[in-house]
Amino acid sequence: INQRKRHMGDTKHFCPVSLKENFVLYPGLQEHAAKYKEKIYYFSTSEFRDKFLKNPEEYVAHSEPLQAPPLRVCLLGTHGAGKSTCARQIADKLGIFHIQFEEYLQELILPKTKRKVGPSFDEDHEDDNIIPEELEDFSQTTTKTKREKTKQKVELTDEEEAIKANLMDDTELPPEVLDKIVPDWWKEEPFRSTGFILDGFPRTSDEARYLSERGLCPDIAVYIQVEEDDILNRLFPPRLKKWEDRRRKKREYKKKLKELKAKKRV
Repeated sequence: INQRKRHMGDTKHFCPVSLKENFVLYPGLQEHAAKYKEKIYYFSTSEFRDKFLKNPEEYVAHSEPLQAPPLRVCLLGTHGAGKSTCARQIADKLGIFHIQFEEYLQELILPKTKRKVGPSFDEDHEDDNIIPEELEDFSQTTTKTKREKTKQKVELTDEEEAIKANLMDDTELPPEVLDKIVPDWWKEEPFRSTGFILDGFPRTSDEARYLSERGLCPDIAVYIQVEEDDILNRLFPPRLKKWEDRRRKKREYKKKLKELKAKKRV
C-alpha cells in the first residue's frame, strides 16, 4: 500500500482536472485511472481522464504544490436540531461563510413578498387584524393609500414562484432554479477562496444527487442527530410564547373594534 501511495499523483485519489477547472476535491475512480511519469492519477469521469492525457502538464504540480480548495461543509439535520447555532460557531471559528439555505431563499423573494413565507410565518401575518376602513375615524386618506398598496399584486417570476412553493409546502426546487443559486458557492468569489458551511442543504436525496451530478462536492457532510424530546424542549417554549402573543393581540383588536363600533353609533 505504501509503495502504491508513493506513486500516486499530486492530487492523490482526487481528480486533478476537477481541482484545476472547478477548484473541487472530487474523488477519482479506479476505472478512470491513467499513468503519467510513473505516477497514477484518478479521475472523476472518463472525459476528464482524456482531457488530462491530452495536456497533462496543465494539471500537475510544477515548482509549487497544487493549491487545495478551502473547506466546504454541508450541515444536515431535522428542524430544531440546532444546525444554525452550530454552523455560526463553526463559521466564526474557522473563518468561513455561514449560509443558511432556507434563509437565503427567503431573502431572494423578500423584495417582492415583503415578508417571510411558509407555515411558521403565515400564522404571524396580521391582515385579519386590520381595522375596517369604515370604522377608522382618523387619517382616512392615509389608511386608504396603505390598503391600496397592500392590495397591489406583485408578479413573481417562474424562479421566484418555485422558491415560494418550496418554502410554503416543500415543493421540490427544479435543477434550473438550483443552478442559479448553488454553484456560485463553489465557483464564485468570495466563497470560492474562503469556503463555507452550508446549513440545511441538501435536504433530500434529489438535492444530494444534484450536487453529485454538478460535481459540487463538500469536503465533509455532518448530520446532527437529536432526540425528539430535546427538539420539543427547544421549540415548544418560543412557539407557546408566539401563540400567547397572538391571542393577546387578537383580544386587543376585538376590544378596539368594539370601541370603534360604539363610537360610530354615537
